[in-house]
Amino acid sequence: MDTMSIRAAAGRSASSIADARDAARAFLKALGRPGIAPGAADTLVLVVSELVTNALRHGGGTFTLHLTAHPETIEVAVDDTSPQKPRTRAPDLRGTGGGFGWPMINRLARATAVTPLAAGGKTVSAVLAR
Repeated sequence: MDTMSIRAAAGRSASSIADARDAARAFLKALGRPGIAPGAADTLVLVVSELVTNALRHGGGTFTLHLTAHPETIEVAVDDTSPQKPRTRAPDLRGTGGGFGWPMINRLARATAVTPLAAGGKTVSAVLAR
């Protein structure tokens, strides 16, 4: 299979984060063997979780997750309603304010991008190795 793309999940609540992770695992299962290396699968689910969490916390409270598999990569894209780009900030080491997700996504991904949506909001995407 050269390319496979789905709209994997959408939501507006904290339980939607678990739904998005489940959708990512189902997407990987649909790719078949060898769809993705074992460590890469865990990384993909982590990136999905972080991007969706960021959309819910900082991106207007709703999201749509899109997953696309290419021969060498998988793209995770999350649409939200805020035009504000993610920003790197000092992590809160006391555990109350976050600040870990966006830097982690940038370290794990081959590339990240933020694209404005014509109807408002943005898409935040991360390209991961397969």
